Amino acid sequence: MSLQKVAKLTPQTTALFVCDIQERFRGAIFQYPSVISVAGKMIKASKHLDIPVVVTEQYPKGLGATVAELDISDAALCLSKTKFSMYLPEVQQVLQKHNTKSVLLLGIESHVCVLQTALDLLDNNYDVHVLADGVSSCNHPEIDIALARMKQAGAVITTSESALFQLVQDAKHEKFKGISNLVKEYSEATKVNKVLFKNFPANL
Repeated sequence: MSLQKVAKLTPQTTALFVCDIQERFRGAIFQYPSVISVAGKMIKASKHLDIPVVVTEQYPKGLGATVAELDISDAALCLSKTKFSMYLPEVQQVLQKHNTKSVLLLGIESHVCVLQTALDLLDNNYDVHVLADGVSSCNHPEIDIALARMKQAGAVITTSESALFQLVQDAKHEKFKGISNLVKEYSEATKVNKVLFKNFPANL
């Protein structure tokens, strides 16, 4: 009986994928401010940890650019696309250049672009860590179904905070203080993130 591979995260072999967090989706996506907040936290963390960031925009001519709240000026790649999956030739080149083995994935929509990106990455032997507090869809029941599908295919379903502490692993890590302060900075936003808490009563 073969043992399932344990997918771990190390900054040197990890990339962050920010999928289609664009202006025209504002007001349409369930808990969009929370998705934007998690993306902002992870982009800042990527700077701390020297993790390459890949950003895509789905048909920006019609759907607008990445939301202004996100500073993507240091992204390794910002690519417009019409294909739903982010796994495009230009993205593949970035992954190869950085010797990437694991991808942190967040954005929209859970059941379309995020799902197809995860499946393509898994099919090409990348470990995929989907940040459940940072993905959403217009219709929120789609989120859990998509997460279940990705988990079934072999993706790790985790959260931004869990992933960040896994990346540093030790309180003695030279970047731990910066990551810890970042988690504290976003602690209030985490508490009101209904993508994360949508299945739990408010009084718990």
